[in-house]
Amino acid sequence: MRVAEEAHLKNALRTTVAVLLFGAVGVTMASEGVHWTYSGEGGPEHWGELDESYALCSEGEKQSPIDLAGPGVEMAYAAEASYKPLPLTVLNNGHTVQIAAEGAGTLSSGSGKYELLQVHFHAPSEHVIDGEAMPIEAHFVHRSAEGTFGVLGVFVVEGAENPALASLLTHLPETQAPAQTYADTMIDLNTLLPEDLSIYRYAGSLTTPPCTEGVAWHVLKQPVTASKAQIDRLSHVLHGNARPIQPLNGRPLIIPSS
Repeated sequence: MRVAEEAHLKNALRTTVAVLLFGAVGVTMASEGVHWTYSGEGGPEHWGELDESYALCSEGEKQSPIDLAGPGVEMAYAAEASYKPLPLTVLNNGHTVQIAAEGAGTLSSGSGKYELLQVHFHAPSEHVIDGEAMPIEAHFVHRSAEGTFGVLGVFVVEGAENPALASLLTHLPETQAPAQTYADTMIDLNTLLPEDLSIYRYAGSLTTPPCTEGVAWHVLKQPVTASKAQIDRLSHVLHGNARPIQPLNGRPLIIPSS
């Protein structure tokens, strides 16, 4: 009887957390209407002042990124992600390097299913663990049929060369440039995923203006590797494009079971 009661409580907790984390909230993608930066007068501490549409950047209570060390609820959750290789289409929008990947795959987590739109990068990582940032964080941006967004964050640390980054670096736009497709260069985004897809999960926001809330965040516990040369080159182009850590403000945070 006790086992049954514990199972019932655990299922109830999962349901409660899922509702709190991933209520249906539509969001819009980052705005390019007003100039903003990662330092100086247009930096993160001023984003909320730059335009009324950016107000959540300073007033929001569910902002990203966060410190994933918690406090949180430890649960065994894993995402399901599957992507197909595609010709490389890449742009540099002045804030990040972005790979166009609409229709290239899906992310499933709990009751949510999302279609991949694009992948972009931050250096150093935006999310941290107990105050420690990783060299790079890749963000796989997805959208559901209902219009909600789910982002899969992947830490990149120094180690063996990464095949996906090798394809990207072949045509890396080092300055701001529009999207360009290289039909002769295929990129396999699956090589930017680790074997273990255990995740940190929480409800957050876009990490760039307008800092819209209602984003379902999934950050993988296990990182992938890239060579020092790959990390150094991508970091040089990204110019420290990481938003500072935001307060958790009592939000539920799912921490992968150890």
